[in-house]
Amino acid sequence: MRNTRQRRQQILQMLVEHGNVQVSELVARFAVSAVTIRADLTHIESQGLATRTHGGATLVRTPPQEQDIHEKDALNLPLKDSIGVHAARLVKPGDNIIIDSGSTTMTLARHLRGHRDVTVMTNGLNIAWELANAPGVELLLTGGLLRKQSLSLQGSQAEASLNTYSFDTLFLGVDGLDLQFGLTTHHEAEASLNHRMVERARRIVVLTDASKFGRVSLHRIARLDQVHTIITDASIDAEYLEGLQRLGIEVIITGSPPP
Repeated sequence: MRNTRQRRQQILQMLVEHGNVQVSELVARFAVSAVTIRADLTHIESQGLATRTHGGATLVRTPPQEQDIHEKDALNLPLKDSIGVHAARLVKPGDNIIIDSGSTTMTLARHLRGHRDVTVMTNGLNIAWELANAPGVELLLTGGLLRKQSLSLQGSQAEASLNTYSFDTLFLGVDGLDLQFGLTTHHEAEASLNHRMVERARRIVVLTDASKFGRVSLHRIARLDQVHTIITDASIDAEYLEGLQRLGIEVIITGSPPP
């Protein structure tokens, strides 16, 4: 699985650099079969990033570059904090929730410190640290392999840890939100874990500033019709607001657009 993920990331990087790739060249470069390369290109095409051509693929759109968690923490802080305030208002005493790793979901954790009788499971080390001494929060960690760039736990152990639980709400962070391709993220293992989180929660709440709308990263987490609520800021494009509302998604708008 790791080799597949790494190979697809490298193929995508080649697409970004050159605009197109050929199956024959990729077979020689990665020493795998043409069938395997075609499956890789089909996967990249399914994310809306490339179009298959005779003998290869052509780049459709450039995926955003991933930033580490420290860089993300410094971006749009007032907007993210306002999103966290509104998300915390959705959490009631007795709730069992999942908080996905991320910089925006981190602000939710900060505003849960005063809550009472709440159980939180998270795969984010920074989120766990924030809630470690919150007296009214019972904290569960997924376990799994630590991805240092995002301070997130992931992998089969993390996914298996969700199997015996049922949660009221998942608070999910994303790297991209597109009306056609849904919710996406940079990393395959994180997408797989997020997908499992979606299956284990009765309500899905996406926390994202409006800069993520229209972006498509390599790996899909979920379809938009699986989402119940999106909390974002006032710079959301009217087209996206109308499109989300047509899908029956509640959109909570907070803060003000950046200057």
